[in-house]
Amino acid sequence: MNKLFFLSFILLVVACSKDDIKLETFSPEAFAYDLGDKWEVNAMVNVRGFEQRENAEYKNIEASIILSADLKATDGALVERIFADTINVTHHEEILDIPLEVQFELDSTYSLGRYQIIIHITDDFSKNNITTTVEFELAD
Repeated sequence: MNKLFFLSFILLVVACSKDDIKLETFSPEAFAYDLGDKWEVNAMVNVRGFEQRENAEYKNIEASIILSADLKATDGALVERIFADTINVTHHEEILDIPLEVQFELDSTYSLGRYQIIIHITDDFSKNNITTTVEFELAD
């Protein structure tokens, strides 16, 4: 009976000690370049806490992130999915974080002022998701 209790206790400790993967973002930034008749908008954010899988055949580690972005204009209007991409990363060792980039153009119909980019990130393996917001300004 003591052996069964001890084995159950060990299994419980091992199962509970596994860290939950928590998707998180850090270091968001955004800016816009005036190209004369349009604006080029760039945003960057880093993500960590995603699930990684070992590919035994190629002896590497893989991660996959689904990324999309919405634009909230100065007047509150929302442009959904102004950007979308899937980022697949392969590395020979554990992947600590993945830098994500959003890039799109705005034509001259967009007025000067502060805008928000709402970035939606989904870990394709775990299906965990997170949203982060970053601001930029169109200015003379």
